[in-house]
Amino acid sequence: MCGEKRASPNLWLYLALVSALACGADWVFIPEMPPDNGWEEHLCRRLADQRARGSRLNVIIVAEGAMSREGKPISSDNIKKLVTDRLGFDTRTTVLGHVQRGGTPSAFDRILGSRMGVEAVMALLEATPDTPACVVSLSGNQAVRLPLMECVQVTKDVTAAMAEGRYEDAIKLRGKSFENNWNTYKLLAHINPPDVKSNINVAIINIGAPCAGMNAAVRSAVRMGIIQGHNMLAVHDGFDGLAHGQIEPINWTSVSGWTGLGGSMLGTKRTLPGKLMEEISQNIAKFNIHALVIVGGFEAYVGGLEIVQAREKYEEVCIPMVVIPATVSNNVPGSDFSIGADTALNTITSVSGWTSTTHTFTPLSGAHPHAALLLLQTCDRIKQSAAGTKRRVFLVETMGGYCGYLATMAGLAAGADAAYIFEEKFNIKDLEGNVEHLLEKMKTTVKRGLVLRNENSNANYTTDFIFNLYSEEGKGVFDCRKNVLGHMQQGGTPTPFDRNFGTKMGAKSVLWLTEKLKECYRHGRIFANTPNSACVLGMRKRALTFQPLAELKGDTDFEHRIPKSQWWLKIRPIMKILAKYNIKLDTSEHADMEHVIKKRSNLGN
Repeated sequence: MCGEKRASPNLWLYLALVSALACGADWVFIPEMPPDNGWEEHLCRRLADQRARGSRLNVIIVAEGAMSREGKPISSDNIKKLVTDRLGFDTRTTVLGHVQRGGTPSAFDRILGSRMGVEAVMALLEATPDTPACVVSLSGNQAVRLPLMECVQVTKDVTAAMAEGRYEDAIKLRGKSFENNWNTYKLLAHINPPDVKSNINVAIINIGAPCAGMNAAVRSAVRMGIIQGHNMLAVHDGFDGLAHGQIEPINWTSVSGWTGLGGSMLGTKRTLPGKLMEEISQNIAKFNIHALVIVGGFEAYVGGLEIVQAREKYEEVCIPMVVIPATVSNNVPGSDFSIGADTALNTITSVSGWTSTTHTFTPLSGAHPHAALLLLQTCDRIKQSAAGTKRRVFLVETMGGYCGYLATMAGLAAGADAAYIFEEKFNIKDLEGNVEHLLEKMKTTVKRGLVLRNENSNANYTTDFIFNLYSEEGKGVFDCRKNVLGHMQQGGTPTPFDRNFGTKMGAKSVLWLTEKLKECYRHGRIFANTPNSACVLGMRKRALTFQPLAELKGDTDFEHRIPKSQWWLKIRPIMKILAKYNIKLDTSEHADMEHVIKKRSNLGN
């Protein structure tokens, strides 16, 4: 399948490249980096090799404006003719065009818009006559302000670099994130193992409840390990499988197509390793495992801690390990985001009726986008169901354990009137206040309400209790409906965000382990017993960082399975302000003006 993306020049790289990462495309053509001369033979050879390895489908993505090194345009029709004539493969083309501009926004886009709107207002309020016009944006998970004219100049510099054939500079000028995306794609798309093997065995294991994006992380970790010359091992069924020897080699082709698959292809369980440590240590020795990648939620974090603690007794577990947070609850200490949370958010939010079921990237992978946006769609559909019914309030219960991330962010994305969570205590007076707010709302032109409740927000104020309270107090003014979403939030095809996030996390974890293994090689063997040899890989504000498991214990509420400090609590007031509650927003933290021109100083002219 050959898909062509048409968009404005500034989006060429982003749409095509991130789509390629999201669906595991075999080749991507972007104007910022034309293919080398002789690319036709290279492309056909690669496609033929993929088919010989058992692949039944190839995906090629072409950005509008793609061209060869000689400046000749490359279109999807050109590539279809090339593949059909030389290989005889049945080839279809899809030109997406303006369909990419349509659709209702995803949960991520809604939350991003809300956060950037707040930041834009703060930038205006703080501006002086000498403050230059700025662009507000998001870097990692942190709002930033960039001078508008510097951003314009960098865009011009990209065009100039392309015109002059300085393609590496063009990639760098697009930004560090884009450069990393390009480098990651080049590494993972095509098998190119080193001539010399490392004789290192790296095992990958999934722990806890399944979530969308786990398979993307496993795929990228496996392929990055193979590129580094390692032997990759798959552990099935969590720590139980590690204890009982359910371990087998996994190769490049084994993980083909995993990027777009939900759940866990390796199989996962919640069992912790503490009571199985004897058997686990024996199998680590038996299979000669030198490093461990643990993909999962809070159980993965606690399991990693238990293995670290067992190092004093079992020398076999003195190996480097990294935990990749993957859970819909987004409750793993050490990371602002977890793989799978974005897909769950889309599932929740769409229950209400203010969002869409489409995404520009997903169709290219052949997967159905409707499952990927289920949480977002659920809230949307609830609201749609009430489009012809006035004076109705919907109560939606979300997952997350004691973590209120899903309820809060889904509430912000879906325009909820309230979101009850464990972290923010509430009482009967608060409930009464929310009912009174909805009674007043029914007097306006918006005669619908949405209330979310985290499943463990309060042991006494249950979903049924709140439903009965709202039904009784709203009698004669509005009626009430409830929806308990349950495990539908864990399933579905991963969103593009979770696919790409999982891909980057998996690749970065193996690169880190590779360097850590060199540090831990002593007297002809691997021995790792320092705190920084067992880390959580997480997004912290603007970057992916490795934090020792032992150091994160102090920031962990083990009883309630949540971090003690959670960044998203500071943006909860935005939801209430948008729902027209009279409250104040904490503006103590704000973005400072940064400069982008300096990024060009090291580039060649």
